[in-house]
Formats: sequence, C-alpha cells, structure tokens
Amino acid sequence: MGKSTGFLEYERVENAGQEPLERIKTYREFHTPLSDEERRKQGARCMDCGVPFCQAGKPIFGMVSGCPLNNLCPEWNDMVYNGFWEEAADRLLLTNCFPEFTSRVCPALCEKACTCGLNGDPVTVKENEYAIIEKAFASGHIKANPPKVRTGKRVAVVGSGPSGLAAALQLNKRGHHVTVFEREDRVGGLLMYGIPNMKLEKTVVQRRVDMMQEEGVEFRTSVDVGKDISAEQLLKEYDAVILACGSSNPRNINADGRDADGIYYAVDFLKATTKSLINSNLSDGYYISAKYKNVIVIGGGDTGNDCVGTAIRHGCKSVVQLEMMPKLPDTRAESNPWPEWPRVCKTDYGQEEAIAVFGHDPRIYQTTVKRFIKDDKNHVRAVETIKLQSVHDPKTGRMRMEEIEGSEQILDADLVLIAAGFLGAQAYVTDAFGVETTPRTNVSTKIGHYSTSVEKVFTAGDMHRGQSLVVWAIREGREAAKEVDQYLMGYTNLN
Repeated sequence: MGKSTGFLEYERVENAGQEPLERIKTYREFHTPLSDEERRKQGARCMDCGVPFCQAGKPIFGMVSGCPLNNLCPEWNDMVYNGFWEEAADRLLLTNCFPEFTSRVCPALCEKACTCGLNGDPVTVKENEYAIIEKAFASGHIKANPPKVRTGKRVAVVGSGPSGLAAALQLNKRGHHVTVFEREDRVGGLLMYGIPNMKLEKTVVQRRVDMMQEEGVEFRTSVDVGKDISAEQLLKEYDAVILACGSSNPRNINADGRDADGIYYAVDFLKATTKSLINSNLSDGYYISAKYKNVIVIGGGDTGNDCVGTAIRHGCKSVVQLEMMPKLPDTRAESNPWPEWPRVCKTDYGQEEAIAVFGHDPRIYQTTVKRFIKDDKNHVRAVETIKLQSVHDPKTGRMRMEEIEGSEQILDADLVLIAAGFLGAQAYVTDAFGVETTPRTNVSTKIGHYSTSVEKVFTAGDMHRGQSLVVWAIREGREAAKEVDQYLMGYTNLN
C-alpha cells in the first residue's frame, strides 16, 4: 500500500503544534494540519509490509498491538497517497463509527505496531485518519443518512459516551428505534465532559450528535436511569436495553486529612471547567479554579496530564504530578521488542506546558501521599509525600510498591486533584437492573459476549471491560449492537 518506495523517500512529518506558551492562552485544539500534498507523502510512507500489524488488534504478552477496531489502515493510507479522499473515508467508516474522535484522542496503537517503525519512524496513521474524516465532513461527503426501513423494535441505550453512541449509531442504521438516556445536560459522556476542549473541541462532539439526531436517534438528557426513571419502566417500554454508563467510580486516596476542603476528583475538576467554558467562556465562575494556587495532581496517566494542562490554563502558581510507578525508559528495552506496545516514557502536552512555564517536568515518580495537611479552616495547605520502592512479593510472585522509611517530604498544596483511575460501574444502576457484576464491579457477561444475567439487558464499554480507551469503547459498542440485533431479529448484518 502507499508508494512502494515511499518509506525510503519521505521522512515522517507531523502536524505542527503551537508552542506551549502560546497554546496555554486558549482552550482550543492547537495543531495545524499539513497541506494535501504533504499529507499524500505521509500516506505514501505506508510500505506494503505484507503483515499489517497496525490493524491486527491482537494481545501480545498481555497488551494489545495494533488497532482494536481493526481499521483498514494500509487501504486508506494508499487512498490518501492517490488522492482518493472519499473512498478513503468510506473504508475508514467501515470499521470506525467516530474517526473524528479517535483521530484526536487515541494513543495510536496502530502506529506503535507499524512495521515502518521497526527500523525508523512509523507512518502518521492517526493524522492521516484525521485528514480523511475532516475532509469528508468539509466536503459534505458525510451527511445524515436515515434508514429507509424501520424494524419496529425499540432499544434503550443508557449512557452517551463513545460505547453508547457507537451502539446507538449502529442499531439505528439497522432500522431500530433507539433512545439514548444521558444523566448530564449534554450528550457525549466522557467525550463531552471528561476530555478537555484542547484535546477534543466540543463542537466536534455536537456535530456528530446533531447528525445522529437527523438520522433518527432520540437523545434524552438530564435523565438519570435508576433515579429519574426506573429499570422496570425501560424494560417494559423497550425490546432491549444496553447499559453503557462507563466506569464511574473514581479511586480514592485514603490518607489522613482526606476530609480537607480543596481536594477533588479529577473528573469533577475537568467537567466543571468544560461546562463553564461551554456555557460562558468561564465567566460564570462555576468551576474549580486553580488560579494562583499550588496544585498537586495525584496520578500519572492521561487524566492527570489533562489536569496539569487545565490547571496551567487557569493560571496556577505551581503544579506537581505524583506518579506511584518508576519512570519508564525513554526508548524500548530489549525485553519490549516491536510490535509489542512500547513501555516507554511519554511526555504529553500538559507536561510539555509545565516544562515551558515552570522550567521543569511536573512529574515526581515512585511517590505517593502519606497525609493531607490542613489549616485551621479545614482547607488543605500541604501534602506529605513518601517515596516508594519496588519489591518482590513472595506470596504473589509479583513486584509491589513499598514505602521507603524516612523519605517523607512536604509539598505546598492549595488544590489537590485525585486522578488515580476508576473502578467499575456505579451500584445504583447495576442494582436497579439486577445484573451480576464481577469482583471489580464491572457488569458480568460470558467471555466475548455482551448479554448480562438479565433478559433483554446488554452492556458495553468501560462498564463492561473496566476503564479503557475510547477506541475500545467504540469497539464494545459496535459488538454489543451486533449481539442486540441478533437477539431482536434472529440474525444480524451489522459489521
């Protein structure tokens, strides 16, 4: 695919990003796409490798290598090279409901498995995907396409995150009447309120929601299933129900002083900022401000990085990000060969911005909070941290993190954001429907299936598999839609 010698003739060139000190002045996306001519060269780098690991989506030593959606990357890279943009969009949409989301927020598992990356730089698959889908929207190639025939079957989807939206889109395309219930005031789940605007502008989410409405999907916002409407009512009114509520229980930090004011979960911090940004460009003040504050972010993952970038845009005084695990190597270790997922250190946009503003990387590795220190008004004023070391646990045979005595340190803190991940589905939803859950509180199904222990009730996304990526949520939504369609019709022609 692509030009047979393209990977030898052209270097990898990425979309240019605004300099950190400039981009922190706004909450807008900050990359400038390449010209069509330059983009075609990037498509030309796809090297006809014979075994395209980029689209495999197979686990290798416990970590997936390649795209979980099995996107046909070599095919549409070739079409980009040849200038067949509409055909490229058609092939892209064959496997991916929402390339406009994944091309912005996915960590590009496809590129990490790209054969071209074995002895050089991988193809810019993610940015090629972005170019294809945005050109398709701009040209009008993508437009509302309501089903010509309706089946008369009714499906309720609970939750409008990427898995719920994917399931709704597919089932509506099949001709079923689909109603999506969302407890927030806007549709999108984590796409709307969990991912900051500078990574995924909310007009992009709303563009897709508007198109789905044109195609016949009904969205009911500010409706909390299990509270505002009962499970019994949904099961009575609909032929099938899909639970796609996400993994919504944030992990806590159970340290002394946790009851202090000024300590928030990251999801609440990010949601409040986005909602205020959409409603009033932050002028209403209805958000958790980091301005002039010493900020401590607990958690080294993507959500923690989003908190760093957001706090800097607020105008924080300082920001520190605590990471329990050791720093990963900057390049692949010999024990982590291609095409395994590369276990290497990544410096993301928020950390880049912290380096530009404060002169150093905000991350402190192998460190956790021992206690929160309060003032006489019960507000957090500092955290006491302690260093950790990796030791072998003879009982489990695994390595575990253990505190290093005498390594305590006091860090100033006016605002603490807990970004330690999420644990399973919220009990009031699973209890309302009576579905069985796993020990990790995810909704239980047979392996490879999406039907729950309750007749007519299915599940998908993080609620099913645990906290994961948007690309996996889309995959789950599509697979659940197929199973629901099979249940309703006795067969399915969804792919």
